[in-house]
Amino acid sequence: MKLASLKQGGRDGTLIVVSRDLTRAVRASDIATTLQAALENWDDTAPRLNALSEVLNAEGDWPQHFNAGEKPFDLDIAALAAPLPRAYEFVDGSAYLPHVERVRRARNAEVPASFYVDPLMYQATSAGFLGPHDPVLVTSEDYGIDLEAEVLVITDDVPMAVTPEQAASHIQLIGLLNDVSLRNLIPNELAKGFGFVQSKPRSALSPVFVTPDELGAAWLDSKVHLPLLSHINGVWFGAPEAGNDMQFSFAELVAHVAKTRPLGAGTIVGSGTIANQDTSLGASCLAEKRTLEVLDGGKPTTPFLKFGDCVRIEMLDRDGASIFGAIEQCVTQYNPAK
Repeated sequence: MKLASLKQGGRDGTLIVVSRDLTRAVRASDIATTLQAALENWDDTAPRLNALSEVLNAEGDWPQHFNAGEKPFDLDIAALAAPLPRAYEFVDGSAYLPHVERVRRARNAEVPASFYVDPLMYQATSAGFLGPHDPVLVTSEDYGIDLEAEVLVITDDVPMAVTPEQAASHIQLIGLLNDVSLRNLIPNELAKGFGFVQSKPRSALSPVFVTPDELGAAWLDSKVHLPLLSHINGVWFGAPEAGNDMQFSFAELVAHVAKTRPLGAGTIVGSGTIANQDTSLGASCLAEKRTLEVLDGGKPTTPFLKFGDCVRIEMLDRDGASIFGAIEQCVTQYNPAK
């Protein structure tokens, strides 16, 4: 099934079930008012949401006994909030080591051996996520504005110290992420030895999240085996294969985060920027492209995003249909109130 949230009903939105072709939806208010509420009681809500999804995707008249008489409506993706407008926890990884290896090589640094056996992850901001068509607000182009196209998973309640095999059963939803980065602020922050703060503003989530069964054979070994498409200002930027060169599966990432603490329902775990050894498939962030330019010619030639630039991030199934809907955002200057 596919789930989304309307921009109504407060900070956490209003939960809706979305048709497989992303054209129709129905409110799920009598099951759970928000996606967070649904995840906190997933064993009860998931079967009921799935039943609603089956009826929504079936042909014929709408049964009045479903959802207190609510009727399906035409879906306007531009009107959607993030499926989880805010989450209790968001942990992002860097599971694609080709990206890490290139960045390190560009500055003549070795990749620590531990990176190949121990996931690189950080605690990200989760107090609010941008909707799929919300603008990326930044005060200055000097910050080095970058997109990062990623896949993410959402868990139910995860016990502490789960194994990767156990963690796999706690992955309930899958989505896409534009993990906005301000590249020129990152070096000074990391030099302090304490992680990201100012260099990682709010990220945007795909219009819908889907259950793993929606991906069919493309969901294998806790990885998504499909290309992730990115465009900048309508020009193809990259389509690396999300299932290739992923050093750690999502099950391994979830288990890593839960090693010393349980995870609450609605925890988001990101894959990190998708990158392949095969560079002909393009990139998922400008930092990657600029790194390749440094390795090839000694200096970067592609600029970071400017005000007015627009990005599109989307994943299609093998038949060419959009799975999650597209993240479509334009970079906009933010002017603080005086």
